Amino acid sequence: MPIIESTYKPPFYFRNGFVATVYSGLIRRISLKQERERITLSDGDFLDLDWSYSQSKTNKVIILLHGLEGNGQRPYITGAAKLFNSNDFDAICVNFRGCSGEENLNYYSYHSGSTSDLEAVVNHAITKGYREIVIKGISLGANIMLKYLGEHNEVPNEIKAGIAVSAPCDLSSASKEIHKLKNKLFHDRFIKDLKNRLMLKQQNFPNELSTDAINSIRTLRDFDDVYTAKAHGFKDVDDYHKQCSSLKFLRTIKVPTLIINALNDSFLSPECFPVKEVKQNPNLFLEMPKWGGHVGFIARKNIYYNEKKALEFYREQS
Repeated sequence: MPIIESTYKPPFYFRNGFVATVYSGLIRRISLKQERERITLSDGDFLDLDWSYSQSKTNKVIILLHGLEGNGQRPYITGAAKLFNSNDFDAICVNFRGCSGEENLNYYSYHSGSTSDLEAVVNHAITKGYREIVIKGISLGANIMLKYLGEHNEVPNEIKAGIAVSAPCDLSSASKEIHKLKNKLFHDRFIKDLKNRLMLKQQNFPNELSTDAINSIRTLRDFDDVYTAKAHGFKDVDDYHKQCSSLKFLRTIKVPTLIINALNDSFLSPECFPVKEVKQNPNLFLEMPKWGGHVGFIARKNIYYNEKKALEFYREQS
């Protein structure tokens, strides 16, 4: 399907990708009332879901998936929830395992390809009576959503649309980008947070992970090799990247799906702009705005361009 010509034009001072990314991550604020629900997963672990609601009863819901070390209160999640709430949707802001303020019960947690938890949330929404489901993933959550939609021969008919924003479709090359000097501030913040959480997890699983192993972690690639790959059954970090990149699943997606990746997103490699795959699948749409940074599609009235675009895309498919 078409490569969409983008109409996004932010204010001049937000055309710098670094500025847009930092502002959106650290400064933007959204006020939203949420109610937490805890669901038990098939392996005995749990997920915390933060709900917000339409003013009137509805059978439509949007499921929102955050990025690395995010949560259901991040503005890029609550901003979309608030907009969809005002347009006859309930919203489920998913907290991945260990991201809700309480450590999950198992040694393993979440990663860029962990689609089983998303499947559980979709099934949970269906059992609650929702008949129209939109899934929107951001960054790591975008890769999870795209992989989920493409790895199954069939997904529930209730899923009407998917929207992926700032999607690292090729994990290996995107990993190389985040390790470059231009992203050092972001990389160092991620690795600090991840190591702090890993030290907490090590207290509960001292036989699984040694202090020396944690101390050996210097980069995100180290983290994925020492923890992510081993904890989740992959041979090593390269095997993890190969198996979990959504790029190879794009050709089999059958649900109308929009990918919005900014050309000045310093986290994304050229391989993360899947022009060939989109042209070969009539269910895929790709928009590549010139600006936007990483999840920094700033627009008027604190409603981001990608949030409005997600709602428009759903309506176009209805």
